[in-house]
Amino acid sequence: MTIATSRTLDSLDGRIILALDKEPEASALALSRTLGVARNTVHARLARLERSGALRSFSRRLDPAALGYELMAFLSLSISQTRTGSVENGLAAIPEVIEVHATTGDADLMAKVVARGTADLYRITNEILEIEGIERTSTAISILELMPPRYDGLISRLSEQESRT
Repeated sequence: MTIATSRTLDSLDGRIILALDKEPEASALALSRTLGVARNTVHARLARLERSGALRSFSRRLDPAALGYELMAFLSLSISQTRTGSVENGLAAIPEVIEVHATTGDADLMAKVVARGTADLYRITNEILEIEGIERTSTAISILELMPPRYDGLISRLSEQESRT
C-alpha cells in the first residue's frame, strides 16, 4: 500500500528533486550551492520528503531486466470481495509481482508482473491463481515500453510555480 504524503510538495522541493535527477549522488552541500539555499534547509527537506513517503525507495529506480526479468506483463485480477486481505498478502508474497492497483471496470485489481520469459510467467500466473480469493486472471504481455514512468514534467511545473507567484 502506498503511503500518502502528509503535505503537497512546494517549488523548493521540486527544485531539489530535479537537481537530484541531474546528479543523483550530489551531497546536501552540493545541492545547496546549486540551488542557492542553506545546506541545513536541503538536508531537512530531503529528510522530510523521505519520512513522508514522497521519496520512494532507491530500488524502485532499478530496471528489472538488469536482474534477468526481461518480460513484463499486466494481469487483470478478479477477486472474491470477502477475501481481499488474503489476496493482498498472497500477492505481496510473490516477488515477481512488483505493483498492484485496485481498479474500476471488469477487473478488481491490476498487477504488474515481471518474469524471465513466458514459461516463468506461466509459473507466476499459476502461483497467483492458487491464492485464496483470486477467481480469474487475464494477462497482457508488454512487448515494448514506449514511455517509462516519468515525473520530470510535473516536477518542473511545480518548481516553476515560485517564479509565477
